[in-house]
Amino acid sequence: MLRMDTIQYNLPQDRIPRVWYNVLPDLPKPMAPPLHPGTHKPIGPDDLAPLFPMGLILQEVSGEREIEIPAEVRQIYAQWRPSPLYRARRLEKALDTPAHIYYKYEGVSPAGSHKLNTAVAQAYYNKKEGTKHLSTETGAGQWGSALAMACSFFGLDCKVYMVRVSYDQKPYRRALMEAFGASVTASPSMETESGRAILAEHPDSNGSLGIAISEAVEVAAKDPNTKYALGSVLNHVLLHQTVIGQEAIEQMALAGDDPDVIIGCTGGGSNFAGLVMPYIGRKLKGQSSARVVAVEPAACPSLTKGRFTYDFGDTGHLTPLVKMHTLGSTFIPPGIHAGGLRYHGMAPLVSHVLDLGLAEAVTVQQLDAFAAGIQFARAEGIIPAPEANHAVAATIGEALQAKAEGKARTILFNLSGHGHFDMQSYIAYQAGKLENYEYPAEEIAMALAGLPAFE
Repeated sequence: MLRMDTIQYNLPQDRIPRVWYNVLPDLPKPMAPPLHPGTHKPIGPDDLAPLFPMGLILQEVSGEREIEIPAEVRQIYAQWRPSPLYRARRLEKALDTPAHIYYKYEGVSPAGSHKLNTAVAQAYYNKKEGTKHLSTETGAGQWGSALAMACSFFGLDCKVYMVRVSYDQKPYRRALMEAFGASVTASPSMETESGRAILAEHPDSNGSLGIAISEAVEVAAKDPNTKYALGSVLNHVLLHQTVIGQEAIEQMALAGDDPDVIIGCTGGGSNFAGLVMPYIGRKLKGQSSARVVAVEPAACPSLTKGRFTYDFGDTGHLTPLVKMHTLGSTFIPPGIHAGGLRYHGMAPLVSHVLDLGLAEAVTVQQLDAFAAGIQFARAEGIIPAPEANHAVAATIGEALQAKAEGKARTILFNLSGHGHFDMQSYIAYQAGKLENYEYPAEEIAMALAGLPAFE
């Protein structure tokens, strides 16, 4: 009988989740409210109306545990959902570990990552409320690709401000966005006041997600027919991703296993939250005791070296203030190849969960991440996105620790996207052109010194 080295656990299409899971009602302590950037007073739904459709605003502030997924959204989800769960037996063998390693593979989406889970939902609610145009930012290009695709599904115009370093590093991502009809501009740009201000001070700026957010928000705020779409950080975005964890719970049951450790890479927090929040809900009900591990790059360590406080989500200070782990909105990270993890802050919900002790955070250096990605690819046949490599590296570390201790453990991680559009980064790694980067403490201190002051 043929032995299957990699086992795939599939669910039928009728098991696509019918609701998004909102962990907020189950948490022991409520999150701090977002504040108006001018008054520092809690904002209400009307304050967000210039940027988002009311359907998404209500999700952002919802206290409901379950929010129904519209039929039109589920119909599009059916193109790739439920996504597969794999048992990585070949990787286990290569590591000679007693650990069981599972990965939820979101790279099967047409956009190549988990980002389409929220892009489809955001495009749907905007179309429903009469929006004509969406503006957004993108780092590595995964989010921009997903939103461009979703906008083409719903007949919306899409404007993407792509962080300059990624715009130069990842031309195929840019080409994919343009193939779906999006207009893509390198950020910072001369198209907005925010961009022009940055370029006046730093003409050779590599850009950052904070700067690109400022440009996209400015465009939306000035045009009543344009709304802003965000690929991570906010509650409604993380909410849409919980289809990942809900499916994984069912698939792990099919495997007859249950995770002891759950791992996800973190930049803004969406793929991590998508996998772990349904499990945290189980933990709070006494149905799981799994450790939850957020993995971030050492070059952009918001969870491990940032401060948990109120800060702006963008460099131009156009967004509301949110309480999150932050390195300061003026923080400009180095041009590491994991472009989706180059953000100065972390999702307020992920920050809150970490503060409550329901999760832990670790860092991974760039070279270690790519080494892990290569090892995973050679064992499992999937080349991970540079962002996902951080989760792979942490997973391998956990598996080797199990080997050293001689104890079995079950590890589940989110392989959030494939690296097919990121091969230039692998070329650079194989050629020895990448290097590790530990962000200097003094530079972090300088960025944190610019945090908003409260009386």
